[in-house]
Amino acid sequence: MLRAIDAHSGDPELSAAAVAARLGVTPRYVHLLLEATGRKFSQHLLARRLDRALWLLCDQHHGHWRIGDIAGEAGFADLSYFNRSFRRRFGETPSAMRARQRNLS
Repeated sequence: MLRAIDAHSGDPELSAAAVAARLGVTPRYVHLLLEATGRKFSQHLLARRLDRALWLLCDQHHGHWRIGDIAGEAGFADLSYFNRSFRRRFGETPSAMRARQRNLS
């Protein structure tokens, strides 16, 4: 289940129903399986997308990408939501994180 979320997290349209269809189960079963982790589907998906965005921001091969491009590649359709979620999770904005990583290099 988690591998399916990871593999398709860059798709802004990814949902529990889409994962269920890929795995041949019901959306309810997807939610039921994730209950054991203590997190909801949306929480797993958000965490995976933020991890991907962080990796892209810190990877020097993607240093020329705009923040919006990174958000889109990670699966975020709304840049404001991405910025708020990123700051909530990592304690700073994506641009501040990128600047700090560049100063460390």
